[in-house]
Amino acid sequence: MWPRMSDSPATVPTSTYDPVPALAEELSLPRSGVAAVVRMLAEGATVPFISRYRKEATGGLDEVQIRAIEERRAYLIELEERRGAVLAEIQKQGKLTPELEKKIRACMAKAELEDLYLPYKPKRRTRAIIAKERGLEPLADRIWSQALEGSPEAEAQAFVSTEKEVPDTIAALLGARDICAERIAEHADVRRVYREAFTSEGVIKVQKSDEHAQKTTKFDMYASFEEPVASIPSHRFLAIRRGETEGVLRATLDIDTERHTPALHAAIGVKPASPWAGELTRAAQDAVRRLLVPAVQSDVRVDLKMAADRAAVDVFAQNLRELLLAAPFGTKTVIGIDPGQRTGCKCAVVDETGKILEHTTFYLVQGADATERAKNDLKRLVTKFNPSAIAVGNGTHGRETEDFVRDVLAAVGVKELFCVPVSEAGASVYSASEVAREEFPDLDVTVRGAISIARRLQDPLAELVKVDPKSIGVGQYQHDVYQGLLARKLDEVVESCVNLVGVELNTASAPLLARVAGIGPSLAKKIVAHRNVAGAFKGRRALLDVPGIGPKTFEQAAGFLRVRGGEHPLDGSAVHPERYTLVERIAKDLGVPVTSLVGNADAIARIDPKRYLGADVGEFTMNDILGELKKPGRDPRASFEPPRFRDDVRTMEDLQPGMELEGVVTNVTAFGAFVDIGVHQDGLVHVSQLADRFVKDPADVVKVGEKIKVRVLEIDLARKRISLTAKSGVPATQGGRPGQAGAFGNKGQAQGQGQGQPRDGRRPGQGGGGGQRPGPNQGQGQGQGQGQNKGGNAAGFRNNPFADLLRK
Repeated sequence: MWPRMSDSPATVPTSTYDPVPALAEELSLPRSGVAAVVRMLAEGATVPFISRYRKEATGGLDEVQIRAIEERRAYLIELEERRGAVLAEIQKQGKLTPELEKKIRACMAKAELEDLYLPYKPKRRTRAIIAKERGLEPLADRIWSQALEGSPEAEAQAFVSTEKEVPDTIAALLGARDICAERIAEHADVRRVYREAFTSEGVIKVQKSDEHAQKTTKFDMYASFEEPVASIPSHRFLAIRRGETEGVLRATLDIDTERHTPALHAAIGVKPASPWAGELTRAAQDAVRRLLVPAVQSDVRVDLKMAADRAAVDVFAQNLRELLLAAPFGTKTVIGIDPGQRTGCKCAVVDETGKILEHTTFYLVQGADATERAKNDLKRLVTKFNPSAIAVGNGTHGRETEDFVRDVLAAVGVKELFCVPVSEAGASVYSASEVAREEFPDLDVTVRGAISIARRLQDPLAELVKVDPKSIGVGQYQHDVYQGLLARKLDEVVESCVNLVGVELNTASAPLLARVAGIGPSLAKKIVAHRNVAGAFKGRRALLDVPGIGPKTFEQAAGFLRVRGGEHPLDGSAVHPERYTLVERIAKDLGVPVTSLVGNADAIARIDPKRYLGADVGEFTMNDILGELKKPGRDPRASFEPPRFRDDVRTMEDLQPGMELEGVVTNVTAFGAFVDIGVHQDGLVHVSQLADRFVKDPADVVKVGEKIKVRVLEIDLARKRISLTAKSGVPATQGGRPGQAGAFGNKGQAQGQGQGQPRDGRRPGQGGGGGQRPGPNQGQGQGQGQGQNKGGNAAGFRNNPFADLLRK
């Protein structure tokens, strides 16, 4: 029933909130480990440090589990702070009963807490407030009490007053029902029931707006669309949201409200035998239609958006992680080329450390003389610097530039030197950034781009950390999701990858050092400045000479920094300096110096780990130390292998259905994967075409940067769309349901909104999207238009989910 004031109001005791019990229960983790993580986070420890060097304290919790504790801990603390504010406000009003306080303290979700607070929350002037001002609340209480005696019309007569703008009994009862309706709409149990109903039974229904009803738009697949709320994929909901934002679509959430009327009547205590039952029933109908359904719809849409945002951000984060951990070519001299037509190809030579040695510009489309000069320039650079590879940006004019380079290398007769395409995603952002200007203040923006391309081949991680992760463009709907969540998640990924690989203290840039646990941008600049003045760091301990770095920062960062050839043999490994004494003791017991122990498999095999276990050194730490001694400073990334594109396939016009190709995965989304096959236009492998078995999540079978063999299904030259399959033994000319294998998006944009008439219950969006090179906006277009495939007209484009639109 409606909560009423108590004769003995509850009190709000003050206490220090401990989130550990709730965290341990929710995340199903040991309480001792959770308590240790919470304590260390409160002390300022970083997640990489805790997961790598405090395994005994946490019981071996990994980084993912610690991140989950960190995120949920923040939520619970915010919830507790809000709980305290709610209790204080309700107590201030004198309406806090012991029963209400118990419910508020039991809340484990913000939505539940806000539902309980809603009746007491200051609000704008509503119809119910106006009715109360007119003195109608006693009449509303009679309706609410469902007494078995009395007459609504007769008792309402006492509330008629022209001064209070209540001209008759009809107006009096209407005002009283408004009060009851607001009570019903603000009843926490009622809101919970309807919220659960919308979540489990609701259907999202979409129509085109009147303004766009007769226009062809990229959202036409949603012109008359519905799908259960419980099953709608995140990317499809975000597509609908974008359609609403652009004014093309209108979406509503619907349920069968009549089905829940009996439960509603029971919750508010409708008594059929009461003469007041009709009034409360009418108030309930009004509450559902006017107040409850709109409010709950809004709540559920917010929940859907949050869930879709998290899913989209997780996809982006996973793709970014794979890209950052791509195999490095290594510390070798590389020539980087930023392709260009009118402005020419900018060429830069960098040494093993990434330092620029020389740069030039050559032109390939300005006649035979210019091309000949370009050949001579490239031959001269190859002869002078003896590079190990030539990296060519994969943007416009990229394949033509690669062909030119290969022809020159063949003419020179250098077989061990190879040419490899490198993703340009975000390169232009870096070239114009403050970081690039600080590194190369006297160089043109385009030359900086060529340097970045060369360095990306040498070490993708070290170069990509200089770019805003959102500019790399390996996600979907990145501009539609909550930007705070996206930025936080991507920062976590970058931090995780940098600390997993480790950073060379004497060569790392400030942006790379800033990602090391405990350092940050300010200290990173101080480290670089100190290095420039004092010279290379001779060992990890020398880091303490940098102004601003104290014992706490050193503790957090030292294990992730490497000093090759440092004063201590372990300075180039992941063994933390706090464990040097232990390793020295182990070496002494074996009768060998530490330098002879590092990398010595025979000596390491003679170590008895149990002998060195103690209060702060357990099996976790010993196993990590032994692993580092066997392979000190080992790079966890894979070995580099250049992609191999077919020489006879350079443009979309060279493609034929059935053609088998090797490509590189450039983006993985919820509906499939985009693959670079060397024709300037990424093809789409829809999730239904990724494997011979059923695939629910594309990320389960492919990763960004992975090499994959594909077969061409269809080509749409007019719209620059390519449909691919990774299945074995599937005829390229197979028929298929619309949307099954090939819907495509605009340049650099992927949407997953297969257009066309759904069949066999398939919904729009199961056809996927497609795009060109992954760019800052990839994952954000829908794709439309007309065109024909390589082998026939649009009407025969079997796998094209736009087929019905094209026929029209």
